Amino acid sequence: MSAVCLRRVLNHAARAVLAVGPCSQTPASWLLKCPDRSSIISFSWRRSPHSTAADDTELPPAPRKKKQDVPLTNIGRRIPERQIELIGVSGENMGTMHRADVLRILDERGLKLVLLDKDKDPPVYQLMSGKQIHEEKMKQREKEKAKPAAVQVKELAFSPGIASHDLTTKLKQVEIWLKKKHHVRITLRAGRNDSTANLDATLEQMVQQMEVMYGFVLPPKVIREGKAAACILRPPSAKEIAQKGKTSGDSSPKGTQSNKTPVSTTDTTEGSVPQ
Repeated sequence: MSAVCLRRVLNHAARAVLAVGPCSQTPASWLLKCPDRSSIISFSWRRSPHSTAADDTELPPAPRKKKQDVPLTNIGRRIPERQIELIGVSGENMGTMHRADVLRILDERGLKLVLLDKDKDPPVYQLMSGKQIHEEKMKQREKEKAKPAAVQVKELAFSPGIASHDLTTKLKQVEIWLKKKHHVRITLRAGRNDSTANLDATLEQMVQQMEVMYGFVLPPKVIREGKAAACILRPPSAKEIAQKGKTSGDSSPKGTQSNKTPVSTTDTTEGSVPQ
């Protein structure tokens, strides 16, 4: 009994001694009263394999988007910004102005307000007459028409042993694509039982069976270590059609060799035939 009492007294005394220690409180107070300990803990956490260190390297700048022509539209009196940069009718910079002053100018001169660049700070507007807006719209339309249309490349593949009827059907499809101004890539693939000799010449003979005029972006060429041949056809140019009309009695083949480089496509990313 005395031993148990003595143990309790010793435990109580030990708790009393620890209670007055500088770092014997709850975890929160322990960290507050022991700043050195907290810095050690944070340092050890940064060194921990589970922590993620911040990368000091700068990220590369985002690629700039290609600036597109803004359609010219009279915004009327609806100016969302308080301050705008104003360009005059003749193209002179009138500086940054409050929208109330801009509205006053519109009323006094009977002009229209057109947004030129909304990405600048402040955004850029221009004073224009109705005739100027019409002329600029016509210029934009002519510019859009002058842009070359994207050329599509259609693909077709068959084997040297294709039946005559099936070959005629496929060549008819090629003729339809050429009339629609598409380019056509034709691949002749040799099967297990097909001969791989002169595949390029065989492909050229098949193409010459078409009844329409055509040109070559890429003439028949052996690819895939001699196991296939391919070519890319294109519609004839206006010059080639005119020459064909002058020499209609000539017995030369309908196909014409093209020195042009492969064009950009929408269906495929490359104009050349993969090896």
